[in-house]
Amino acid sequence: MELLFMGVAVIVVFLVILLLFPSGQPSDIQSRLAQLDGEGTAPSANVVVEAELSKPFIERVIRPMLGRMAGKRDPKELKKAQRSNLRKMLAQAGYPGGLTVGEFVVIQNLFLVIFPSVAIALGVVLKWQGVQLVVGGVFGMICGILGPRMYLQRKIAERLHGVTRQLPDVLDLLTVAVEAGLGFDAACDKVVEKMRGPIPDEFSLTLRHIRMGQSRRDAFKDMADRLEHPDMSAFVSAIVQADQLGVSIGQVLRIQSEQLRDKRRQRAEEEAAKAPVKMMIPLVLFIFPNVGLVIGAPAVFQIMSAGEDVESE
Repeated sequence: MELLFMGVAVIVVFLVILLLFPSGQPSDIQSRLAQLDGEGTAPSANVVVEAELSKPFIERVIRPMLGRMAGKRDPKELKKAQRSNLRKMLAQAGYPGGLTVGEFVVIQNLFLVIFPSVAIALGVVLKWQGVQLVVGGVFGMICGILGPRMYLQRKIAERLHGVTRQLPDVLDLLTVAVEAGLGFDAACDKVVEKMRGPIPDEFSLTLRHIRMGQSRRDAFKDMADRLEHPDMSAFVSAIVQADQLGVSIGQVLRIQSEQLRDKRRQRAEEEAAKAPVKMMIPLVLFIFPNVGLVIGAPAVFQIMSAGEDVESE
């Protein structure tokens, strides 16, 4: 029990130091409230306070804490390759929860401390001995290291799957809008307005970059680099070539849409062809034994009863 209390005390002290130790810079909320106290009127200050309190708990408490901890550890301290890889993965995942590179590193460090501590504390409660405690701590450390990355990989896979499913519909809407007389940028605005999902989100970000002065070609190439999806890369390449060569974008979009629908149908047929092979494992392990038991058990009982009758005679 002493080790349990020591582990809990270490976790609490660590979290208190990270969360409550001042970082030297006031948070955005504190700065705004201080400005209102000095210059604003009481009603406007109350309105701001009510607006801040109406936000979810994560936005009011958790995110400022993560921002404070991330401010103490500059992401530039990370290796350049690691920082670039992590930023790329977060962009592919759509920045889940609005996490930045620094905040994600803070979460990784917290998991790296909390998981082994919880595993060791659980081992003490279950009265594990030395080797078992070490194995539990190592297992908790592995979970703490791999947990955030596995979550990020799952979000990336879900988002890329959403891109695959949504891209043909997006191209259909773009084709209709362009052939109705809208420009390509206005057609992308229609996609953002009418649809929800990973592609409209990327279109919204790309259009903001274009309005800030980036060329259309570079903005769409950056979008393809962020997603790293083969269908999206092919779509962007076709749009860039059509823009450079002066080809009708509507015709290019229609061709791209037909090709993507053919690819989606081929993927569906491929998955359907794999289904019988995947069904063999549960059939062999779970269905066939039960069927054999139902069919063979009465025959076994009949044979046993017939043998008993013969012995009795």
